[in-house]
Parts: sequence; structure tokens; C-alpha cells
Amino acid sequence: MVPPEDLDAVVRDAQCGDEDAFRQLYRLQQPALLRYLRVLVGEDAEDVASEAWLQIARDLRTFAGTWDNFRGWSTTIARHRAMDLLRAQRRRPVTTTTEDQLLTVRADDDTADRAIELVSTDAAVALIATLPPDMAEAVMLRVVVGLDAKATGSILGKRAGAVRTAAYRGLKQLANRLAEKKSPKPATKPVTQIRAAALKEMR
Repeated sequence: MVPPEDLDAVVRDAQCGDEDAFRQLYRLQQPALLRYLRVLVGEDAEDVASEAWLQIARDLRTFAGTWDNFRGWSTTIARHRAMDLLRAQRRRPVTTTTEDQLLTVRADDDTADRAIELVSTDAAVALIATLPPDMAEAVMLRVVVGLDAKATGSILGKRAGAVRTAAYRGLKQLANRLAEKKSPKPATKPVTQIRAAALKEMR
């Protein structure tokens, strides 16, 4: 992991035209953006992300802030491009994987800081996409993109408290669905982690 202060310096270097710094920003932010966009626009996520990065590259010199600010700013741009596409196509997000697929996937990352063990997998993203839109976006922005409640609220046009409530309800629904799928066996690690994340969201 790169220390936050070093990431702030990377943002500044990228703003000054440092191509290596911009590539580092891309490598760090692109995976989270793609997972978030898959919930919004399904298989069009990569195309939308490409459009977002074109705008990010064009407008980066006018950006002001830290790495955390950059994450929120770039996510806002990606969301706007996704909403443009959805308005143009007048359709809901499409997912191609199922809850059953999620239950067979194993995660390699076992760090305590992970809110949802399997959230980086396509199947997990597909499961999150089945939540009501407000919950799905709150979960993706809070857990996957890693934004705080205030930044998430700014993107979604909601108060931080409303964001925490939506994320809590979404995580609780995910935990319940996984528990039902695994019944009558005891709750598995992903289920307990999701429940823990939901409880953390309400603190």
C-alpha cells in the first residue's frame, strides 16, 4: 500500500503532466471504478470507464484536492457518464452472473480491513446489482470504491446519514440472501463479514 501522503503527491505530479504519475492513478482507481460501473451499466462498464478517463485526463489540471478527493471526483465523473448512457438507452443495468456463482467463489484476500470478502469478484458485483439502486450504489461507493459517507453523499446527492442507512440495509440484505442460500448450514465467513460491515456502517 502507498502511504496517503505519497498518493497526494502522485495526484499533484499527474496534474503537472507526469505520465508515470497518471498511470499510477489509473492503476489504483480503475478497478474500483469498473466494479462500480458494472452495477450501473453492466457490460458497458469498460466503455463508460474509458469515456470517464478521457474526461479525467482532460480536466485533471483544473482539479484541486488530495487523493481521497480525487477518488470522489473521478467517481462522480464516471457516474455522470453512466447516467448519460442509461438515459440514452432507457434501460436498467444487466448482469450476467448469479447468486449461485457467488457462493462457489473463494477469495484470496483475508485481511481484517476487508468489509466484504468476495466483493472484488464479478459474481459479488452481480449480486450487489440486484439490490435496489440506492442501496447498490451506497454499498459499491462505500465498500468497493472506499469513499466515506460524506463523499458518497456528495456523489449521490444525499446526506451522510442517508448513505449510511442505505449501505447498512443493502449489506444486511446481502447477508440474509447468502445465509438463506447456505441454510441450514451455519453462517459462512462471507456472511459474517457482510453482517459485520453492516453493523460498522451504523456506528
